[in-house]
Amino acid sequence: MDNSKVCIVGLGYVGLPLAMLFASHYKTFGYDTNIRRVKAIMSGIDETGQVDNKILKQNIKNGFRCSSNALKIQPSDVYIIAVPTPVDTANRPDLTPLKKASETVGRILKPGNTVIYESTVYPGLTEDICLPIIEKYSNLKRDKDFFAGYSPERVNPGDKVHTLENTVKITSGATPEAADFIDQLYNSVLSSGTHRASSIKVAEAAKIIENAQRDVNIAFMNEAAKIFNALNIDTHDIINASATKWNFINMKPGLVGGHCIGVDPYYLIEQAKAYGIAPRIMTTARNLNNSMGEYVAHRVIRLLNLKGCKVNNARILILGFTFKENCADSRNTKVIDIINVLSEYTSNIDVCDPVINRQETISEYKINLINSQPDKIEEHYDAIIHCVSHDAFQNINFRRLLNPNGIIYDVKGSLNRDMVEERL
Repeated sequence: MDNSKVCIVGLGYVGLPLAMLFASHYKTFGYDTNIRRVKAIMSGIDETGQVDNKILKQNIKNGFRCSSNALKIQPSDVYIIAVPTPVDTANRPDLTPLKKASETVGRILKPGNTVIYESTVYPGLTEDICLPIIEKYSNLKRDKDFFAGYSPERVNPGDKVHTLENTVKITSGATPEAADFIDQLYNSVLSSGTHRASSIKVAEAAKIIENAQRDVNIAFMNEAAKIFNALNIDTHDIINASATKWNFINMKPGLVGGHCIGVDPYYLIEQAKAYGIAPRIMTTARNLNNSMGEYVAHRVIRLLNLKGCKVNNARILILGFTFKENCADSRNTKVIDIINVLSEYTSNIDVCDPVINRQETISEYKINLINSQPDKIEEHYDAIIHCVSHDAFQNINFRRLLNPNGIIYDVKGSLNRDMVEERL
């Protein structure tokens, strides 16, 4: 195992940190179809902010290489596939990235190699869909000519405390021998060890219910927030009181976007339907969480009306656009839902986000990203909506930016309470 060469397929928020972890112990390659992404990485820059550029440059100096040419990663012994698992416009699983990655690996696989999947999927997908593609393009038989397993990613973008290295990793293999090898491989690079699941399906299911459970819990708090707002009671005061009970699940209401919690439950929902089961709780949770952007926008409109401020042509500042705090990723951000509703009344909407990937965001969403430093903003607004709790937004007096009768709405509940008119 000490001489194993490892290749990470997919160098995004999950793949690049994983590549850096393995690069500190093994000869490691990386592969990504995004040529611009590969060039940035090889120049020592991680645009996602997940990896310290000093660590990236050091690993490049020590031999880490990545490419968009699959032939350049062929000497590998272990291929770890960490590509996105998105949904389509109808919220059905889009397996295109997984299928293409499996085909790529299949074309270069050699006898004795091991393939490990980290992408979040429904139980059975790895063995029923991915591995047959590997077999087709490699002309090799799984469990005989090559070996396979599943170890779900547990990367938490923007989290500097619960890191990849110190988070327990679930591992699994298609055979006992493969399970042993994969478990030992991850244990050799992790400080918190692993949990060996009894099968690939168990590992797949364990990962997907982690995110589905959070989705359901947040949906409950969102529903509760709607009730308490109607009763004119502060939701966060209630949460603080309830949290004094040792077994209270301390979740907060909010927008649920991103590429995990806002997406993964759909994989289990679709699989449940295929087996004749109606996943009512998960479906309701998804629908409720998807409605929160519109709800926030209408609460802002209500507050403006109560203050006597015209909503038509109002000037509005959005604080934060990424899907979570201190993270550059804007994929599936639900802040756009707030903007879309308010855009029916006004085109004067500015967005301030000090950590966002500006180029990708402007290209995809066509929003007006203003000065990235919140303390440098000089304009005045009728409404300010605090959507994402970036550290850069803390301890700043945003009321200085308000017009007379202007309001601040705090989606995250993390600004000074005296500063805002309402919190979600």
